[in-house]
Amino acid sequence: MAGRGCWPNRGEDGAGVISDTDWGDRGLCKSADPDELFVEGAAQNRAKAVCTGCPVRTECLSYALDQGIEHGIWGGMTERERRALLRRRPTVTSWWHLLHTARVEHEQQTCAASPAEDGIRGLREAC
Repeated sequence: MAGRGCWPNRGEDGAGVISDTDWGDRGLCKSADPDELFVEGAAQNRAKAVCTGCPVRTECLSYALDQGIEHGIWGGMTERERRALLRRRPTVTSWWHLLHTARVEHEQQTCAASPAEDGIRGLREAC
């Protein structure tokens, strides 16, 4: 679910730095009924579908993980999935930093690996 405002961005050194963001305004869930995103059981799969293709899915997920949000679908993950992720990676101090770094690295690899063919040149130029 999209959030607004600021949240602590604890970088590699763990120091709290406030990062202002407007990612919540760009979330696909912005126009969704909030009651549809805070559901239980099988309805969670329908709620998670709202996140598919969302341009701010990473920001949303990192916000929920960094803030310890326990309820609702955030960044395409249920509360149970987020708790499991937190248990698997207890040493992460900033999910925003970790996920942002991973996305940047992925985009760089995607750009470096894309062929320079005319049909795909637009993708390369966008990178």
